[in-house]
Amino acid sequence: MSNYQSQIDRFTTLCATKTHNWQSINPEYASRMHLQNRFKTGLDIAKYTAKIMREDMARYDADPAQYTQSLGCWHGFTAQQMMMAIKRHQKTTKGAYVYLSGWMVAALRSEFGPLPDQSMHEKTAVPKLIEEIYTFLKQADARELDHLYKALDTAKLNGQDTSQLQLEIDNFETHIVPIIADIDAGFGNEEATYLLAKQMIEAGACAIQIENQVSDAKQCGHQAGKVTVPHEDFLAKINAVRYAFLELGIEDGIIVARTDSLGASLTQKIPVSKQPGDIASQYTAFLDTQPIVDLDQLTDGEMAIKLEGKLQKPVRLDNGLYQFKEGTEKDRVVLDCVTSLQAGADLLWIETEKPNVDQIAELVNRIREQVPNAKLVYNNSPSFNWTLKFREQAYETLKAQGKDISVYPDPTVDPKALMAPELDTTELAQIADEKVKSFQLDGATQAGIFHHLITLPTYHTVALSTDILAEGYFGELGMLAYVRDVQRQEIRREQASVKHQDLAGSNIGDTHKEYFSGDNALKAGGEANTMNQF
Repeated sequence: MSNYQSQIDRFTTLCATKTHNWQSINPEYASRMHLQNRFKTGLDIAKYTAKIMREDMARYDADPAQYTQSLGCWHGFTAQQMMMAIKRHQKTTKGAYVYLSGWMVAALRSEFGPLPDQSMHEKTAVPKLIEEIYTFLKQADARELDHLYKALDTAKLNGQDTSQLQLEIDNFETHIVPIIADIDAGFGNEEATYLLAKQMIEAGACAIQIENQVSDAKQCGHQAGKVTVPHEDFLAKINAVRYAFLELGIEDGIIVARTDSLGASLTQKIPVSKQPGDIASQYTAFLDTQPIVDLDQLTDGEMAIKLEGKLQKPVRLDNGLYQFKEGTEKDRVVLDCVTSLQAGADLLWIETEKPNVDQIAELVNRIREQVPNAKLVYNNSPSFNWTLKFREQAYETLKAQGKDISVYPDPTVDPKALMAPELDTTELAQIADEKVKSFQLDGATQAGIFHHLITLPTYHTVALSTDILAEGYFGELGMLAYVRDVQRQEIRREQASVKHQDLAGSNIGDTHKEYFSGDNALKAGGEANTMNQF
């Protein structure tokens, strides 16, 4: 028996037990409403999506070509449109996630207005956005199922075979997918991290990404001034997130441990080593220090530590922060990642300064010497100039092949000259674009990248599309700018957004009014609805 029919039978039995009280309830309508709202709570979503993500991780371990992807979304509508597009074009949502970017929460969702990515926004904005995203994704389910239910009713009315439609309803693939949610550096101490993680999980998050920066000195991963914390501090927050998952019954919850050490040169405090070779002593060994041969070298307020049997003075800046030795960046990244995985993190995030598969692979291979199944979530960041960086790589490729590179600008003289539009049709540009095109597969198979995400794409798409529309609409094109470049494209691409009333829930509302009021329902649809023009 199909799930659809079994639900009808269940509600038929339930209504029958209520004698005259429930005689106005239609069991089939109740079944439809129950099925279109499959996930009753955020914890239901977190359990379901954690299982999906664990299965995807196992599939990737078996075949590194099976990587997953996501786009960063700052509103429920952008997440909904992304997942509807993926399902329409790819015919499945498998391997697709949603990324929730702390950068975009700060820039677009704070009550303070636009803020930099420094954890200054309200921490509660993050779980609220998770809940909002899943509300929109559940509405996408309800809308699509409502269309199937209407098609089923029409087929029954016309005496047609309904088996295929019932099969589509029974095998309906939800738009609900995993969210990887950014908790920044935890918004405070480990207790604060735990409390916020609980809210994020209760809203539906199955994967939480946390970084090893100092919470109250947090910077965007692609900006200067980053300050990292000792491993003990970071591992305590990883523990806090795991306890939050376990408390709420999400035993498969995923923790993504991010290290910013590749671009961070500062630390706020020196940890206490309890035995030789522990992680505190390893962290301290990275400090930039000066040897002390005479105590008179120390001025009031300065401190000295004993390293490798010698008295050393850590280099401390005027703001009281300590500086790491140059050249220790990669070693610190490896130690960060190994200790995080050994302490219970599931995935790694290494924030890099450029998209380079060889650079990423070098770090991952070193990590895998100690943790063989280590794998990454990687930020395909809009902060990278992808065109420029890959044209630089293409330039070096041609040079290594002995090709004539005199026809191209020398990037050591003027790096940005490689951005010139007249280069777009050259061999160099074509090689670069092919490298960009294959970056995700190359990164997955060669550098351990399980999940590729773009943190801020919908920020940039909104900015670009609005600029193009405003230029034309307020310029010579007038209304043609909207008709030609927006509406006509929506119609031809068969986007649901062209029928914005339906997408916003108008038809679902009419369906429910019929359920509740029968022939007395006052509906918004009908012949007079201009939506029928599409």
